[in-house]
Amino acid sequence: MNEMAGKLRLKLEQLVDEFVVTGVEAPEVLSMVEAEIANMKAHYDRDPDPADDPDVPEEPSNDWPAAS
Repeated sequence: MNEMAGKLRLKLEQLVDEFVVTGVEAPEVLSMVEAEIANMKAHYDRDPDPADDPDVPEEPSNDWPAAS
């Protein structure tokens, strides 16, 4: 396992433990993590770099004749 994978595993273990100590079963937490990863992959497939998106949607133009 490379260094990055080891760091990721440690963070995942900490995340699972955070929920387990509150009474959630570990397999349930892992299933939720899998579902969220699938959602993240789907969102990434649609928009691989959301930071490039404008913060505010563009407003429609008010340059039609009766706008003034």
